[in-house]
Amino acid sequence: MPIRGPRLRVIRRLGVQLPGLTRKDGERRPYPPGQHGPTGSKRRKTSMFRRLLEEKQKVRFNYGVTETQLRRYFAEAQRLPGKTGDNLLALLERRLDNVVFRLGFAPTIPAARQLVSHGHIRVNGKKVDRASFLAEVGETVSLPEGKIRERVGVLESVTRGPQVRIPGYLALDPDDKFTGRVIGSPARADIPFIVNEAAIVEFYAR
Repeated sequence: MPIRGPRLRVIRRLGVQLPGLTRKDGERRPYPPGQHGPTGSKRRKTSMFRRLLEEKQKVRFNYGVTETQLRRYFAEAQRLPGKTGDNLLALLERRLDNVVFRLGFAPTIPAARQLVSHGHIRVNGKKVDRASFLAEVGETVSLPEGKIRERVGVLESVTRGPQVRIPGYLALDPDDKFTGRVIGSPARADIPFIVNEAAIVEFYAR
């Protein structure tokens, strides 16, 4: 889902860092867009609906999914055993574009999505070009040998390392930094940004 407008405005408006959306630091201006710092007009009291909406938007913008996609994931999360909020976040973490990002092959999820959609990502050695593909435990995710590994953006990202720590459900191949493996299921502690998933459940339950 393309983000319309500057990404920093998004994270400033939501008041939280979204590592999947941008490497830039929104903390430099810790007040909402349209204000001029602490001396500007105070933000209006946030309504309950607005608070619920903002929690949902954090997830949408970090993972780069449309409202329609998010509703589908939510419906699937409801069908799974366990807490719906945890299930929703786990499903989004398993998206192939997110896995590519969390392994450090790309600096952001939008950049990872480009690698996937352009056919540069392999799952168990086979090309997969769907960003929404859900990675399963035991599968390997890699960049094939060749020019793609030498591309400036890819090489820089892999050399620099992941923007946030590699989660416990993934592991890099110690002998090949362009290959990772899914070794478990995403846990709540693996989510790299502050979000209240219970608020998202409440939003869709209205």
